[in-house]
Amino acid sequence: MEVTPATSREAGLEKALSQRQITMIGIGGAIGTGLFMGSGIAIGYAGPAVLISYAIAALIAVIMVFSLAEMAVAHPSAGSFGTYAEMYLNSWAGFVVRYTYWVIEVVAVGGEAIAVGIYMGFWFPGVPVWWWSLAFGAVLVYVNCRSVTNFGSFEYWFALIKVVAIVAFIVFGLAAIFGLGSFGMAGGAHGEPVGLHNLTGLPGGFMPHGFGGVWMGVLMAIFSFYGVEVVAVTSGEARDPQKAIPHALRSMVLRLTLFYLLALGIMITYLPWTEAGAKIVQQSPFVKLFEHAGVRHAAGLMNFVVVTAALSSMNTNLYLSSRMMFSLARGGFAPRWLGKLTARGTPLAATLVSGVGVLVAALISFMSPLAYNYLFGIALFGGIMVWIAILVTHIRFRRAWRGRELPVRMPFFPYAQMLGIVLLAAILITMGLDTSFWNISWIVGVPWLVLVSIVYFVFRKRLTTLSGVSAGRA
Repeated sequence: MEVTPATSREAGLEKALSQRQITMIGIGGAIGTGLFMGSGIAIGYAGPAVLISYAIAALIAVIMVFSLAEMAVAHPSAGSFGTYAEMYLNSWAGFVVRYTYWVIEVVAVGGEAIAVGIYMGFWFPGVPVWWWSLAFGAVLVYVNCRSVTNFGSFEYWFALIKVVAIVAFIVFGLAAIFGLGSFGMAGGAHGEPVGLHNLTGLPGGFMPHGFGGVWMGVLMAIFSFYGVEVVAVTSGEARDPQKAIPHALRSMVLRLTLFYLLALGIMITYLPWTEAGAKIVQQSPFVKLFEHAGVRHAAGLMNFVVVTAALSSMNTNLYLSSRMMFSLARGGFAPRWLGKLTARGTPLAATLVSGVGVLVAALISFMSPLAYNYLFGIALFGGIMVWIAILVTHIRFRRAWRGRELPVRMPFFPYAQMLGIVLLAAILITMGLDTSFWNISWIVGVPWLVLVSIVYFVFRKRLTTLSGVSAGRA
């Protein structure tokens, strides 16, 4: 672990997160709307071949996570990849990466808030979506304004509910598919097995829309893994980052991959993909599955799980956005008062400012029925740009650390990083060419990058002086 001016200026945060909490925070941050609701969009694109879509997304996530792990262990920091971009690329990169990540996390809070409102409609169909968005948003802002210890405990139990539910869903689903017992949701009476007919026996077979559909499914799948980088951000508040971060990252990616592939495999095997998939999501396909089976109470229980999942992701996204704003303020890239800490070591002002995203999302959901899909596209553009920046930064990081011992080493360097960059760039290009709704990410994302770059260069001298790290440092 190396202390530098860029990381030492972020001192003061409470180092209270355990390895167990960090692992569950990472899982909780990734298992949310992307799986429970967004998977319906991916299935609509790819059909049963959505499994290939998620496998491609998982490969990209593994490359990014192991690359980030190296840097996080070397430089534990709340600013994480934004700070690393400043250190190993230049000051402009650090500025753009952190502000972009802050904005997309704020937008992500809004997306999850909309999802919560949609989920709550299962029980309260007459209550507007925006009302639930505001109510739950206020509660989670309060949780994040308290100590990181409370945040860690809260997120641990939220994530555990999701993990237990997914494991139970997998066991229950496998039993129904292969007729292992009388579970009531099987295809025939008294536990008659569903079999594998829905994977290949429907019109179009396993890949009804060809590889083009599979690739469009990747656009949705990559968002499901977005959030795994939260583990690197927690390095600034971890008790023992050199041990906790690598272990948490490795175990988290493995578990997420298994959870996603197994859960989706069961989904499209039991439920015809034509029923599970939808381009405009009104209900989680997981809830659809139980309703299809006629198990009403189980559907209500699953809806509770997906509500919990969305709230967990909202909680984590608020944490991420507040730490990124704190890092910006400590680096001189935002008003200094946003970098102040409470007696408990919590960036209160940064958290409150980041919570504005809930209000914005509620307004958008009230104005447009496609709000969730549009927010998805905007957040995805910025997320992919940040992941590309992480991989480019890691290449420069390795050059700077050549010949030095690293506690964690990413295998297949630099070929894995290059593959990740190529795949992420291809996803960005595909989004820009799509005219259904993905191109909204370019319509909003590109002007944002131009605007934030103009702001940086206009105030460059002041910003680089305040940050204490000269441009181009590597």
